Amino acid sequence: MPLLRAIGLMSGTSMDAVDVAFVETDGASALNLGPTGARRYVESERALLRAAVAQAAHLNDRAARPGALADAETLVTDRHAECVETFMRDHSIDRASVDFIGFHGQTVLHKPQRGLTVQIGDGAALARRLRIPVVADMRAADVAAGGEGAPLVPVWHEALAKAAGLELPLAIVNLGGVGNLTFIAHDRYPIAFDTGPANALIDDLMLERTGVACDIHGAQAALGETDEDALAELLTHPYFHAPAPKSLDRNSFSRAAVAGLETKHAAATLTAFTAHSIAKAFALLPQRPGRAIICGGGTRNPTLMRVLAEVLRMPVASADDLGWSADSMEAQAFAYLAVRAARGLPLTFPTTTGAPAPMTGGVIHRP
Repeated sequence: MPLLRAIGLMSGTSMDAVDVAFVETDGASALNLGPTGARRYVESERALLRAAVAQAAHLNDRAARPGALADAETLVTDRHAECVETFMRDHSIDRASVDFIGFHGQTVLHKPQRGLTVQIGDGAALARRLRIPVVADMRAADVAAGGEGAPLVPVWHEALAKAAGLELPLAIVNLGGVGNLTFIAHDRYPIAFDTGPANALIDDLMLERTGVACDIHGAQAALGETDEDALAELLTHPYFHAPAPKSLDRNSFSRAAVAGLETKHAAATLTAFTAHSIAKAFALLPQRPGRAIICGGGTRNPTLMRVLAEVLRMPVASADDLGWSADSMEAQAFAYLAVRAARGLPLTFPTTTGAPAPMTGGVIHRP
C-alpha cells in the first residue's frame, strides 16, 4: 500500500495542551515519524474545558451541546486549527501534501456502559478551515457495537514495538489524566485497558490546594509520605476487580480518602495510588511483561516514575529512551489511526475494547 501523510491531534484528559505530530504511514507496518509539537492551553481555556466536563455529566444525547459545551467545542476546534496552521508553517509542510488530519477532540464524557462517549470538537469545521480531510469521532462506532471505545492507541503501540524489533512480551503504559496499558506479545492481538486515574487526581489536588494544575516534577510527593490507610481505601475501588477490557471516565475516582492529609502527604499517597493501580492492571495480564515503557505526561514526574519502578519491580523506561516521543505518542497514534480508518482497517479489537470483532471507525469530513 502506498504511504499516506497525516497530522495527528490529541487533547487529553489532563487538558493541558493540544499535541500535534506528523506521520507518514501505510496504516500497517510502514512508519516514518516526523516532527511533533504542542499548543498549551492557558488557564482561562482550561477553566472552560473543566466547566464543559462538569456540564457533560448530565448528558443523555451525545450530540447535545448545552451551556458551556457549545463554547468549549468552538474553543477546541479553533485551538486545534491554530495548532495545525502553526505546525505546518514552522515545519514547512505543504498543505496539499497532507492526506488526512486525525482529530480526537476533547473527551468530556465517557460512559460506555450507558452507550455514551462524547468528544467535543467540530471535525467538519476543522476540515473546512484547514482545507484538508479530517478523520474524527473514532470512538463512537466501537461503543455503538458494545465496546468500551477505549483505549484506541494499542494498535499504534504494537506497530511501534514491532517496527523497533523489541523483545516481547512488553507493556506500554500511558500516564495521562487516565492511565492505560497495552500488552504486546507474539501471535496475538494486543491486550489493552484503562488502569486508573494516572495524573488526574494529583492534578486536581494540586489545582485545588495550590492553584497550579500539577505536581511539578513530583516535588510535593517527594516531600511527603504515603498514608497507607488512605491508599488501602483508594485501592478498594471495584474497578480494579473488574475483568478487562474496561475503560474509565476522568472523574471515575474520588480524592475523598486524602482530603484530611497535608498536601505533600496527599500528593505522595495519590502518586502511590497511581503506581499501585498499574500494578493491579499487570496482575490481570496473561503473563508478566519483561519491561514497561512509559509515555504521557507522567514521564515528566520523576517521583511517579521512581515509585512506579519500585512497585512494579521491573525495568521502567520512558518512551523517549527508545527514540519515541513520550509527550506526542497519542498525537502520533491519531495520525496513524486516521490512515487506518481511511483504509477501512481495524482500530479496535475484542482484546482492547471488548468489541465483538475487529472494528474500524471514524467519520471522514472532506473540505
